[in-house]
Amino acid sequence: MMQSKYPQKPKIDFILKQAFFYWNKTLVFQLMFSMIFFGIFLTSVFFFGSKYGIWDQNQVLTEALRQGTKAYMEKIAALSATENYQMFTYAIWGTTAFLYPLNLGMFQIYRKLDLNEKIELGDLFAGYNGLNFFKYLSYYIFWFLIYRLTVPTLFLAVIWVAMTVFVAPLMFFTNKRIFEAISLNLKALRMYFVEIMVCVVVAVLFKYIGFTLFLIGGLFTFPFWNAMIYSLYKTVFSEKG
Repeated sequence: MMQSKYPQKPKIDFILKQAFFYWNKTLVFQLMFSMIFFGIFLTSVFFFGSKYGIWDQNQVLTEALRQGTKAYMEKIAALSATENYQMFTYAIWGTTAFLYPLNLGMFQIYRKLDLNEKIELGDLFAGYNGLNFFKYLSYYIFWFLIYRLTVPTLFLAVIWVAMTVFVAPLMFFTNKRIFEAISLNLKALRMYFVEIMVCVVVAVLFKYIGFTLFLIGGLFTFPFWNAMIYSLYKTVFSEKG
């Protein structure tokens, strides 16, 4: 039975350096992660966009934009209220949920790096093994529903992310249940609030910075979030067999 305990308070620079170490050592797998993620995601967007007639609305939206921002926003609101648009949205959410376990695969790769074990492409799909896939899928759906409610406030969204930053690795490495993992996460957040919040902000910024500087770079920086989570997890929690 694995237990989690808290070591001495870690320094932020140590956690950041460690995260960049994991990211830098696995760049090929970061690229593979992004290619698989965006390959499936964009295929889904184009497929369901065509199926539900979303792309047919582009000309209508373009004409509305010429009439001004107000007309454009009214058209967007009208489109969003249609059944087809809602079905399209659900399909994209479903695709994102299906892709979520890829993140667990990155944790597997970082752990193998720690253990000096040979890393294989198959490790990227560790989150899809057996019934665990449904466990991670259920967690993501639960997480996303709350995240959607908090996004308009931004601050609450950041707090929700910080409250759940350790849940996936705790479920993956120590087989904790969702609410047990959230409870441990909250204890860690109380003890390491500043460290966790700083790392969350850095991870989010770096994750998307590659897309703003140069598009291809984003394929390497997009999975960085997982390296930060693993670095935080490894520093804050130690597993005892």
